Amino acid sequence: MKTLSVAQMREADRRCIKEIGIPGCVLMNNAGTAVFRHIHSGPVGVVCGKGNNGGDGFVVARLSLLAGYETRVVLAANPESIQGDAAVFMNAFVQLGGIILAAETSKEVSSAVHSLNGCAVLVDALLGTGTHGIVRGLIRTAIETWPAIHTISVDVPSGLNADSGEACGIAIRADKTVTFGFAKNGFSTAIAKPFLGNLEIADIGIPNCCGDDTLWGKYKNI
Repeated sequence: MKTLSVAQMREADRRCIKEIGIPGCVLMNNAGTAVFRHIHSGPVGVVCGKGNNGGDGFVVARLSLLAGYETRVVLAANPESIQGDAAVFMNAFVQLGGIILAAETSKEVSSAVHSLNGCAVLVDALLGTGTHGIVRGLIRTAIETWPAIHTISVDVPSGLNADSGEACGIAIRADKTVTFGFAKNGFSTAIAKPFLGNLEIADIGIPNCCGDDTLWGKYKNI
């Protein structure tokens, strides 16, 4: 299994978006779609952070809503702070009639996540592969409050260091992790497995050459 470091994955994304020209929105929609394929019943709970990982979560929420599932979305941030591609999919979800429960304090986050009890599945879209250091604040509260419900993590269990496989003080223990493009270096470590659950590597349209320096060199020399 080919694995990449967080820095290498970031470079693969950059090559795909900036040099090959595949828009980030396309990759985000493909990522959320790959996660949604594992959802077969509702209610669906989606817990989003304010970054691109949260954007993937809004794609899942939109698809769940359109599939007719009761869809409950918690955003551990102010909606006005959401930018870029993530904002595109947040707004699409809202325009389709989706409701976002925005939680901006630890007390609000705890209450909002606790309200997801009774969901058939939870989607963890809080933090992405760039996580390092100790998880604090609203995200830590969300993880601490997480109900014991079947959980799918988007790209990486929130709070897991994707390079080392270690929890950054605390991390989601997923039943399934759907990661994008390539596995991450830390996923092959024994300490990561209890957090990852079953791992799927989903093709979201990033060409293999973007994650392979030798192939990339040949591509650039064409």
